[in-house]
Amino acid sequence: MLTARLLVTKMAMPSNVLIRNLCSAAQAKVKHHNSFKTLQITTPKPFVFHVELHRPKRYNAFSKEMWIEIKNCFDELAVDPDCRAIVVSGAGKHFTAGIDLTDVISLGTEMSDVDDVARKGMILGRTIKLYQESMSALENCPKPVIVAVHSACIGAGVDLITAADIRYCTTDAFFQVKEVDIGMAADVGSLQRFPKAIGSQSLARELCYTGRRFESSEANSCGLVSKVFPDKDHMLQSALELANNIAEKSPIAVQATKANVVYSQSRPNQDGLDQIREMNKLYLQSEDFVNAASAQLTKGEKPIFSKL
Repeated sequence: MLTARLLVTKMAMPSNVLIRNLCSAAQAKVKHHNSFKTLQITTPKPFVFHVELHRPKRYNAFSKEMWIEIKNCFDELAVDPDCRAIVVSGAGKHFTAGIDLTDVISLGTEMSDVDDVARKGMILGRTIKLYQESMSALENCPKPVIVAVHSACIGAGVDLITAADIRYCTTDAFFQVKEVDIGMAADVGSLQRFPKAIGSQSLARELCYTGRRFESSEANSCGLVSKVFPDKDHMLQSALELANNIAEKSPIAVQATKANVVYSQSRPNQDGLDQIREMNKLYLQSEDFVNAASAQLTKGEKPIFSKL
């Protein structure tokens, strides 16, 4: 009885999906392709967006403008129905050289006109919060984010990649939580996310206390990255294929999965179970569940899912 009901529903599904997709396409969409100066956005596959850090002459160092644009970019992609998976890479010689120190000097100049320590603290606090929110935008984005790292990934780069879902790198990649070398503690995510990403408090503290460089082999062995590739081209091809694979799944299923994984990471198991129960009592009534389940039962064509 259930199988028959699923089959009947599946037969009616494509026209409904097509109508909704056409309606969604007719709606005004956020334009991000040409609006950024430090990022380059492309759509190499359906529902897949490629976000490239694009300050190659500065080795993709994080300027204030880049911090702001990363947040705006991921906030936009979070609600774009044409986006289901995101790949992040860096243009030029390095993935990123970390924070742009000329920006730090500019901030110091800005505060030089302020005498009061508390007021200087307010300026710094607002800036740090902006930068924190920039990195958290990757984690808060409901779409899976895959980062593809080549050559240097320093300082703010580690903040960025640890806020992503999946990390790939090339054999020539190296990493540094380098903030201690410029006289500061990392304050935009590395100290919170990096230890969880590698699963070793001992190694995480060693790397954060010393700022030492570690290579792709160590990054792979400790779990910071899940795959290592011989060169950037092979890495990007694989990252885009993975993103495409994800984009072909039910967007409701994928985004609910990410939401619960992120929610459960810092909470007791029961809290995560409670949250997914509340989510699935709604999502299990979705056409996506019926469509995907019937395709599995009949070994038929890949289901087509409407936009969110």
